[in-house]
Amino acid sequence: MKTITLSPSGQNVPIADDDTVLQALEKGGYALPNNCRAGACGECKVRVLEGQFDQGFVLDMALSQEERKQGFGLMCVAKPISDRLVLEWGSVRPSPKLFPPRESMPYLVVDKIRRTPRIVELQLMPLEAPMRFWPGQYIAIRAPSRQTQPRHYSLARAPQPDGMIVLHITRVEGGITSSWLHDKVTIGSILPLSGPYGTFIGDPKAETPVLCLAAGSGQAPILCLADAALRRGYSSPVTLIFSARTSDDVYAQGQLTYWTYMHPNFKSIITLTREQREGMLSGRIPDILPGLFRDLSAHSVFVAGSTSFTDACVAVVKRLGAKEELLHTEKFIDVSAMHAP
Repeated sequence: MKTITLSPSGQNVPIADDDTVLQALEKGGYALPNNCRAGACGECKVRVLEGQFDQGFVLDMALSQEERKQGFGLMCVAKPISDRLVLEWGSVRPSPKLFPPRESMPYLVVDKIRRTPRIVELQLMPLEAPMRFWPGQYIAIRAPSRQTQPRHYSLARAPQPDGMIVLHITRVEGGITSSWLHDKVTIGSILPLSGPYGTFIGDPKAETPVLCLAAGSGQAPILCLADAALRRGYSSPVTLIFSARTSDDVYAQGQLTYWTYMHPNFKSIITLTREQREGMLSGRIPDILPGLFRDLSAHSVFVAGSTSFTDACVAVVKRLGAKEELLHTEKFIDVSAMHAP
């Protein structure tokens, strides 16, 4: 079996023949940042100090030709060729953080709720040992078609004693998996889930004010993070700003209102980009944010949504002083175009 060595710690991680480097690290419990898992975002970029690897297909925007010459690779699709691969990653004593992902866990759909014209909520119960995960992580589902790639969906509720998980599924134009989940999957269906994945988990020890920015079903991981923080008595200010096109696209208002009443430190703001509505702001989050916050240098900032939304929000919060080490993003990347003929 091949081996991955982390430098400078010198810790070794075995890698199975069919696994990518990212999969092997996750099975070993290491929290290597990642997002798309398809060579499109660049979050898992690492320099390879020793050994050879098959990079696989990646986008130049995620890994430039110059970076490849310097030895960098995207670990989500990289597979070792040599028996040993040495990665420049981690500290002297990197400690395992993630729960190892599991494949094809059977979950039963116990409820299906239409939240907006484009978003449906699935509530699922485990038929075997429940999945252990950090709030903010996601799972993978593959539609029953050999032509589809696994699609990723964020967990929308903090871990529950009974193991229930909640997903918010946005219908994607021409999307095989999202259409299947919307139109074919019913209460009583059994879905094979894989996961958990992702590192949109923040620092559980942080005590800073928190700002959460979300659009569409990007609200799912934000709700999960906020739910977990408020349940454990997080006392610093938490502000959640949700952007939707129209009032019909707004969901989870009941949950947000409940948190507002029950937790004096929690505040939610809704803004609409294509409609004006009493009690809601108008405009895109990047445009209205400077009028709401003058200085974000002391805030932990979490941003989730499409790539364009996330990038625009990150640019603004950095101008307002947000620090890189306190900034966490979850980009919902459409990788279907990468595999199109």
